[in-house]
Amino acid sequence: MDENRIQLKAEESGERIDALLARTFPALSRSLIQRCMEEGAVTADGRAVKKNARARAGALIELALPETEELPLVPQELPLDVVYEDADLIVVNKARGMVVHPAPGHPDSTLVNALLFHCGDSLSGVGGCRRPGIVHRIDKDTSGLLVAAKTDLAHQGLSAQLGDHSLFREYAAVCCGSFRADEGTVDRPIGRCPSDRKRMAVTDRGGRAAVTHWQVLARYRGYCLLRCRLETGRTHQIRVHMASIGHPLLGDGLYGAKCPDRGLEGQCLHARRLSFTHPRSGERLQFETPLPDYFLEVLSRLGPEQ
Repeated sequence: MDENRIQLKAEESGERIDALLARTFPALSRSLIQRCMEEGAVTADGRAVKKNARARAGALIELALPETEELPLVPQELPLDVVYEDADLIVVNKARGMVVHPAPGHPDSTLVNALLFHCGDSLSGVGGCRRPGIVHRIDKDTSGLLVAAKTDLAHQGLSAQLGDHSLFREYAAVCCGSFRADEGTVDRPIGRCPSDRKRMAVTDRGGRAAVTHWQVLARYRGYCLLRCRLETGRTHQIRVHMASIGHPLLGDGLYGAKCPDRGLEGQCLHARRLSFTHPRSGERLQFETPLPDYFLEVLSRLGPEQ
């Protein structure tokens, strides 16, 4: 058996699967197990399970552990566009090309390294020692707004809003092709691609509910500028959903064309709006950032609106 995969057979029904795994394998933290569940890496009889799933007697529970690389987290003085900050949290406008947290192949120069330098000891550790303060992620080649927690209270409150979908996120995206309708919704489950663990895919088997609302803002010859609102927050959700309906994101080499398009080395996607309730004050905070230069340059190369 793969050394990164562990198995157990449930003896009784009713216990939460994350609790069962944590009890059986004390070296694994509950938070790590739940992150694996969010990524579709925990299955019961071959089907991915959610965080609150309960075991069935006789079910074969499998957990595929992420490949890890012991890397020290070092504070680094890196450019950081701070949109808002207080004692509990920080909102940043992440630059395109910056990885959110260290991972194999990206040991440093990440957003986490920058936050550790900027926030010092105030950065929350609830997200785990390798992802301090991180509540949600955006891809390396996606730019835009992201909130990180500086206290345990903020991390727990923001995570809860992420779970009940009250943490609002809206993206601008350039997609290939011409849409017949002006708006629509993609409501298709997303899970790990069975043939390639680095990819996500629309799948009924083991997939988790995923909903993306989209609206055409502008039409160009062969492309469209979209507003995309996430109702859920699955890995690569917008990229997977738009590719599934025949409109992959411009520049997306993983789910669209394999060759760089119009000089892009990644998808043309920007987290433009972010809104959430402050975990301490209860105030509803809303943030918006303009389209970055690379995005505007792409639009200018697409030509005049149709």
